Amino acid sequence: MKLDGVELRRIRMPLRAPFRTSFGTEHERDVLLLRLVTSESEGWGECVAMSEPLYSAEHVDGAAEVIRRFLLPALSELSTVDASRASHAMARFKGHPMAKAAVEMAVLDAQLRAAGTSFATHLGAVRETVPAGVSVGIADSVPELLDTVDGFLAQGYARVKLKIEPGWDVAPVRAVRERFGDDVLLQVDANAAYTLADAAHLARLDAFDLLLIEQPLAEDDLRDHAELAGRLRTPICLDESITSAKAAADAIALGACRIVNIKPGRVGGYLEARRVHDVCAANGLPVWCGGMLETGLGRAANIALAALPGFVLPGDTSASDRYYTQDVTAPFVLADGHVRVPTGPGLGVTPDVAVLASLTTSTHWYPA
Repeated sequence: MKLDGVELRRIRMPLRAPFRTSFGTEHERDVLLLRLVTSESEGWGECVAMSEPLYSAEHVDGAAEVIRRFLLPALSELSTVDASRASHAMARFKGHPMAKAAVEMAVLDAQLRAAGTSFATHLGAVRETVPAGVSVGIADSVPELLDTVDGFLAQGYARVKLKIEPGWDVAPVRAVRERFGDDVLLQVDANAAYTLADAAHLARLDAFDLLLIEQPLAEDDLRDHAELAGRLRTPICLDESITSAKAAADAIALGACRIVNIKPGRVGGYLEARRVHDVCAANGLPVWCGGMLETGLGRAANIALAALPGFVLPGDTSASDRYYTQDVTAPFVLADGHVRVPTGPGLGVTPDVAVLASLTTSTHWYPA
């Protein structure tokens, strides 16, 4: 394919309800989308960077600048564009995995649409549907939390993840277990809110038979995660620490985790996400697909990834209405605790032009 140009589009997506984690509260998403036009087709990419550098060092304004100034010119230098060549061309620029992932996603979508191949087929999917988990933010009170969890279980979600932080951990987890019983698949996510000094306190969570505790310590603290793993019965899952297949291999070698959460934006794209999956599978570690409150575009790609064989735990691949009253694509719907893997060429979904226009705050076209 020959690159004709790229449109960078910013949209504002209000959330159905505020989503609170240990690092902040989101009320809406300021989303950067890419529409990449080639001689044969066009493709869409979504950048998952947040408005502020809270989850990671990246933020959406910075990602837009990096894409405009560095990544797109690198693509324009290529005589022909595909995802592998694009990833190689962008590799000389240090960091910025979420920006790179957005570009790679758009290139891969265009490439696969031109070939008539779906994301799922290209990545190696083995399932037609994937089990959907739901992520529940920190609530103002335990009764409010219980009502929220009750509603999601009534909808049929296969797994519940509770966000935790110091002061909001043992008591809410105990309350959910007591209210809904031991059969509910339950896990917690700390988003790096604790230190090794909290080991004895975190060990109190062992009483609740959790699937895992996700990223309890700092992103760059593999040694302390390995130490903590020896003090807990609950399996440790790493999220922010897993920035590449090499990082996954290092974490596994150190005994820092027994489960891995794979987020394509965090590792630099879907090709690297597949490599992380392969490393974990080779070492016998289960993986699951994390979420970053994606629109239907990013959700379509994540669901395709989650259909790979190593994704044996329900991911944060919830239905569209978990976060948004109206998505930019046809909504993903929960059915018997699962969402269906798109089968059309590329992402298998396209934005609704009218909805997209109503949410757009800016657009810029950059010719190759």
